[in-house]
Amino acid sequence: MTTGKPQSASAGSARVNARSARRRAREFALQGIYAWLLRGDDSLQDAGEIDAHIRDDTEFSEADASWYKTLLHGVLREAPALRERFLPYVDRPLDELSPVEHAILLIGSFELINHIEVPYKVAINEAVELAKSFGGTDGFKFVNGVLDKMAADVRPAEVAAAAARRQGPGAR
Repeated sequence: MTTGKPQSASAGSARVNARSARRRAREFALQGIYAWLLRGDDSLQDAGEIDAHIRDDTEFSEADASWYKTLLHGVLREAPALRERFLPYVDRPLDELSPVEHAILLIGSFELINHIEVPYKVAINEAVELAKSFGGTDGFKFVNGVLDKMAADVRPAEVAAAAARRQGPGAR
């Protein structure tokens, strides 16, 4: 693949206008992280080149540029620590993950750990939507399972409060 984009990069382009600027930012960050993973080097020396390439996309203006920058550079900077946080919930070695699922788990983990202003359900749902659009057939189920388990450890109070709301008043 010569574009450095996930295989299904054009899969949902007809629905571009229906997606929020934040979702578009996540999609562009995914493309950048995917390209970075394919290079196979955990260094940050290619980050500027990847960033510039992504920003050249004609649809980049539809993305929240600030959120894109936060995700791309935050994930690249913190990738080793993020992997340590999600690997306990993964059922296979890291090198057996598809680069798309790996990138999505990095994004979801970064949001769960570093951006509590994003509700955990939103962070997981956005990662699942990325997996549905760009990942393999059942990749979204894998991403959902990993991030759901991780959320219970990373944001226990928020997850417990959501569970209590689902059970309704008086249920204890």
